Amino acid sequence: MTELGLFPLPLVLFPTERIPLHIFEPRYRELIDECVETGGEFGLALATGDGAVHEIGTRAKVIDVLEVLEDGRMNIVVEGQERFRLLELTSGRSFTTGRVEPVADDDDPANPADVDRAGSLFGELAALAESDVGRPDPASPSFDWELAARVDLGVDAEQELLALQSPRARMARLAELLTIALESLQVEQALRERASRNGKVSPLDPEP
Repeated sequence: MTELGLFPLPLVLFPTERIPLHIFEPRYRELIDECVETGGEFGLALATGDGAVHEIGTRAKVIDVLEVLEDGRMNIVVEGQERFRLLELTSGRSFTTGRVEPVADDDDPANPADVDRAGSLFGELAALAESDVGRPDPASPSFDWELAARVDLGVDAEQELLALQSPRARMARLAELLTIALESLQVEQALRERASRNGKVSPLDPEP
């Protein structure tokens, strides 16, 4: 059990994922300065509307400081590392801290059929959205995380994936979420096409 500086945010960071962050609060500037100086990590956890944080989060490592402004604000890039489970919040620092333990996956490999399905669905989704985001290598041991990081699935679904410790269940659920995302985009584009033809948005034909 170790103590970790925490940065609660309304987003989910997956292992291997890289995201930009704008740091402006003095307490979190202190946290990031410390991480940059020591090469340490902080914990990024999904914050809820009532100020609470989710139990499962991701260690984040600062890999680039893009800009430090005159007033101390900074723009950085972080990369998701290992997951952690928050056991209890602690005090004593200006920023939020907590005692955490690692979260390890079960010995339950993903179903190859789900791996293929998820990869194909992502390809269809990227093509339909006309996105140039590359598809990760299915042979990568972190294929599920790399794939999930490339699609906006919504924070609730992303937190669900983050908390799953079975690679088999995680890949199956990711394929389901990609199916939903693809179907939603298809409906959106069909509505847009109909509107462009007649100036009106009419309901889609009901399912048989």
